[in-house]
Amino acid sequence: MSNYRSHIWHPFTKFSALENEGLPVIERAEGIYLFDQDGNKYIDGISSWWCVNLGHSNPDITHAIKEQADTLQQSILGNLAHSGAIQLAEEICQTMPDSNRHVLFASDGSSANESALKVAVQYFHNIGQSQRNKFVSLTDPYHGDTIGSVSVGYIESFHKPLKPLLFETHQLTPPSRSEKQDYSAVEKLFNEYGHEIAAVIVEPLCQGASGMRMYSPDYLKLLSETCKKYGCLLIVDEIAMGMGRTGKMWAHEHAGIDPDIITIGKGITAGYIPLSAAVFKDKIYRTFNDEGEDKTFYHGHTFAGNPLACSAALATLKYYRENNVPEQARTKGAAIQQELCALEELDCVKEVRSLGMVNAIELQSSEQTRQVKASLLKEGILLRPLGAVIYLMLPLTVNEDEIRYVIQHVKEAVQKL
Repeated sequence: MSNYRSHIWHPFTKFSALENEGLPVIERAEGIYLFDQDGNKYIDGISSWWCVNLGHSNPDITHAIKEQADTLQQSILGNLAHSGAIQLAEEICQTMPDSNRHVLFASDGSSANESALKVAVQYFHNIGQSQRNKFVSLTDPYHGDTIGSVSVGYIESFHKPLKPLLFETHQLTPPSRSEKQDYSAVEKLFNEYGHEIAAVIVEPLCQGASGMRMYSPDYLKLLSETCKKYGCLLIVDEIAMGMGRTGKMWAHEHAGIDPDIITIGKGITAGYIPLSAAVFKDKIYRTFNDEGEDKTFYHGHTFAGNPLACSAALATLKYYRENNVPEQARTKGAAIQQELCALEELDCVKEVRSLGMVNAIELQSSEQTRQVKASLLKEGILLRPLGAVIYLMLPLTVNEDEIRYVIQHVKEAVQKL
């Protein structure tokens, strides 16, 4: 077999990692485990970039894909429809606070967020408020890697060379859950710029790529109320935190809000086939008509709503319903949190934070996280730290014995620092 360094450009991977650490070459997967070409077994501690929520090789999902492959493999949604997309859109809307919505499919989270931003701006054009073309995001966010999503999801260490390409975005810094909840900055920003803001876009309750930074449901509720007060839209990016990961189907449910636009992806197909979507309230959708002035949304992707992906998503949603996956995540996450909280007594640990099955340990330095990562890899646990933060995003189907194994070795690795 050819060397992986020969032709692959590995995303988010430093050249030094290729040269000095070496990469496992994965051949197959089952349950929470990945197996490399040398026969080594690894616990997938990050659910393969936060998406394989139901574990690998789930027979219900693989069967649905195989069955669909025998009948319809691809059909566009431009001036056409197919039964899988029709049913999936309906089922997605039924999971929302208000089902009166329309679903615009895409292939990845970044594309879903890009469409949400474009729709927000065109919506205000459609209703005669073209001055509303600015966005508000949180500091150190992540919403994807296309130009629009980078503009509202700018992270200096990732995107600095791209800054000349980006449009300006207002930013707010949410207080952490342990800080005093001071909301004065929100009112100040909207008092000054509210007339030009099209939408606020946020990762709900937990900012993933910035190190699993968590904030309170009250802050998210305040943002929702502020959007209503000033007449702008709220976009909630559920791509990473949705699909039961936080102990509820959608993370925004913790705040009891009804966002105008919700973007989803990753776990919607359990990570088996790329699929994402932006879900819009009907009050937005109805303005994109062609009565008089043509207000059609001229935007789409070749594989948006691909039949194979829809079959995987429908099987995933069925599994969630039949097995109450969000409640399982809440229970398992609470048990993990209880075990990890004891680590806060160590000098090397700044903070332990959890939200359902999102569990993070912030250490004093990124060098320490490298040590922990290397130690856990020897025990067959595959993690991917974010700076000084070690985190677990285990598949939601992980069992109690597997949880005990992971937690035991995580605790031992941190205690050795």
